[in-house]
Amino acid sequence: MADNGVHPTEEDPAAAFLAQQESEIAGIENDGEGRFRGRACHSEWGHESNGPTDSYAAIAQVDIQRQEPESLRKWREEQKTRLEALDLASKTAEAEWKEKAKRELEDWHVHQSEQMEKNKANNRASEEAFLAETDGESPGSEWERVARLCDFNPKTNKTAKDVSRMRSVLISLKQTPLVR
Repeated sequence: MADNGVHPTEEDPAAAFLAQQESEIAGIENDGEGRFRGRACHSEWGHESNGPTDSYAAIAQVDIQRQEPESLRKWREEQKTRLEALDLASKTAEAEWKEKAKRELEDWHVHQSEQMEKNKANNRASEEAFLAETDGESPGSEWERVARLCDFNPKTNKTAKDVSRMRSVLISLKQTPLVR
């Protein structure tokens, strides 16, 4: 008889390891069924057998191996319901945010329209006042009109360009007008 490396009197270390792992997994699953039934076991003739020889029993055994433990199945169901609840909550929050953004945008447009109307009214009033002033031209009042249009206060606008030289030229021309 050929020696295939397995002696009936010796203990197979791989089989012992698999048996130990099977018992640990069965303890972890806590459902009373071993997930690794039907592993290759050695018969008295030295041939390997892959479990039951009946085909229906083999199919049932594969179904048992593929079956999830009860704890994992419950966790998946709870996870699924929790994720569905989170999805629903995020969709409602998103709808609320969109509605709020729509209201704020409408409010902004109303405010912009009001502000633009106010600016138009102010600009028209300023233009009418300017035109009324320019129509009454009298000789010698040109520099007074220029002085009204210019801001001679150096502290009024910090972000504008430096116009101090222009200001000084206008003031000197106002004080000593050019003679023609």
